[in-house]
Amino acid sequence: MSVQNVLSKRIDTAADMREYDEACKQIIAHKIILAWIMKHSITEYSDYKIKDIIDNFIEGEPEISTDAVNRDEKAEFIEGMNSEDASINENTVMFDIRFKAIVPSTHTTEDMIINVEAQSNFYPGYPIIKRGIYYASRMISSQYGTVFGNSHYEKIKKVNSIWICTKPPKYRQNTITSYDITEKNKYGAYKENKKNYDLISVILICLGNSGQQNEDELIKMLSVLLSRDITPKIKKETLQNEFGIPMTSNLESEVGNVCNLSQGIVDEITIEYLKNMMETTGWDVDKCMDVLKVPTEPSYIREYYKEDIFDTDIA
Repeated sequence: MSVQNVLSKRIDTAADMREYDEACKQIIAHKIILAWIMKHSITEYSDYKIKDIIDNFIEGEPEISTDAVNRDEKAEFIEGMNSEDASINENTVMFDIRFKAIVPSTHTTEDMIINVEAQSNFYPGYPIIKRGIYYASRMISSQYGTVFGNSHYEKIKKVNSIWICTKPPKYRQNTITSYDITEKNKYGAYKENKKNYDLISVILICLGNSGQQNEDELIKMLSVLLSRDITPKIKKETLQNEFGIPMTSNLESEVGNVCNLSQGIVDEITIEYLKNMMETTGWDVDKCMDVLKVPTEPSYIREYYKEDIFDTDIA
């Protein structure tokens, strides 16, 4: 395979990954999925049913990749009710999903702001938790001029930055961890009203394998929803029958799209593994496929790999 073809394939795979990430955001942004996340990871919603959260607490429609994290990065910004902090610069880092939710315990119109991020790389060169704290801090500071002004800090809304880690290391799999501001008396026993300091929560949801047993309900649901191994048919049936998530036409279509994009990415990666093994061992494509346990059915899979690999000088 020529250098140009290898580069082309890597560019295509990268494009597929971006498209896959975008498709995942679209699925997670469905209110029933957000309600599951809220119920099982945010304390304020743990006592409420999924339907109640959807009907009574999620405000408006979630914004997907419309809000800039680094508001001060550029001089010009689009200001508005539904796009606060949105930069006109295409390279600005955006929040994956952000929306407002009513805080049920207050029985008022007091809101919290929730950000949900899907993160596949657990080691991007820095601790994910630090990025989560930064995102949450930006959601606090960006409220100035929109939620409050002058010295009215009492109007600051609580923020939650939730990170769904799809490929965590084994020691972090099947865990949900919350990082919050808490009160700790150094001397004396005074207790501040919690709502005055409980303003930031960063939550890491680290998934496991979709087939693992004894998982937390949220981890199990998200592991199925975002799995790259489960077929669309099984995934839809499991979500509907086991987790009570009805397959609306939009959700069903998006689940299928994620599965198709995921398979394309897996195919490209497998081809690279096959090519490298053939170059290293001198084995033919059939033996390499057997060693790597590449499926032989349906038959088009083997023919697809063979046709691609045979473009190399090895075949």
